[in-house]
Amino acid sequence: MRVLVTGGTGFVGSHAVSALREAGHECVLLARSPERARRIAPEVLQGDIRDADAVRRALDTCDAVLHAAADMGVTGRGADLHGANVLGLENVLGQAVELGLDPVVHVSTVAVFVPPSSSTITVDSPLASPRNDYGRSKVAGESYARGLGGVTIVYPGGVAGPGQPTLDALNEGIRAGVRQGWPIVPGGVCVIDVRDLATALAEGFGAGGFATGNPRRLMFAGNFVTWPEMALLCEQALGRKVRRYRVPGGLLRAMGSGLDQVKKAVPIEYPLTRDAADLMLTMVPADNHEGLKLRPVLDTISDTLRWLAAEGHLKAHEVGRLAP
Repeated sequence: MRVLVTGGTGFVGSHAVSALREAGHECVLLARSPERARRIAPEVLQGDIRDADAVRRALDTCDAVLHAAADMGVTGRGADLHGANVLGLENVLGQAVELGLDPVVHVSTVAVFVPPSSSTITVDSPLASPRNDYGRSKVAGESYARGLGGVTIVYPGGVAGPGQPTLDALNEGIRAGVRQGWPIVPGGVCVIDVRDLATALAEGFGAGGFATGNPRRLMFAGNFVTWPEMALLCEQALGRKVRRYRVPGGLLRAMGSGLDQVKKAVPIEYPLTRDAADLMLTMVPADNHEGLKLRPVLDTISDTLRWLAAEGHLKAHEVGRLAP
């Protein structure tokens, strides 16, 4: 199968391309930077998902599409949230359905259900009304995708693991937790290994997988980990103690809001923002798709920390026995 992949130079997209190619599929990447994208797959079409004509030309050459492109913006970096998460999504998914590609797969996020309405998130949970810009943009895109019909939507949780092209999101949070300490607050995070997610996505493009005639919503959130448990997992991986500090939820949000203002003037690596605080405090477990295969979270955390050290994101003394 010839699959167009958007977001192929990103964390999820790049791993998904590897898994798809290993499964025998031909991948075509739509990317703004062909030089960077050719390190991941040999066939690259230059273009931006915000450009409807460029998207159309790319879709015309393919049988199926994996839409993994998105802007995060949760950890404080500037992002064109509406352009990527709404306009770009509409260009890709709307035209793919119009052209009859099969399957059409959208990588959404469990964040569209946060803050949650119950103690467990399922694919049938109501979409949330998030305060943050990232959440609102993802819910807007989600609503459009559902309205199309013919689109399979998957919901990853916090994606961790090795091989992230640009350090961001949960991997950046793990580095901060090891380096500065873990805030012990209510809530937690759903952790899915990027390699497990990529495998699940690639399997969906095989026989009996995703199909436009039978569009589904699939929960790929991963294992739920509270913040005390996350600190403990890091200790087990590193073989040393990590700092912890108890913070009231209101104070964490205030700290995030304050850092939002500071980051406008001064570059700060610490990933806490008001948006991140909202997600940290309100996340609950999710009901994963029964076919999802997950490795132990400790393995994911260990491999992530080992990779962070190998790439120079953490120093050897910070990663204890995992030092290269």
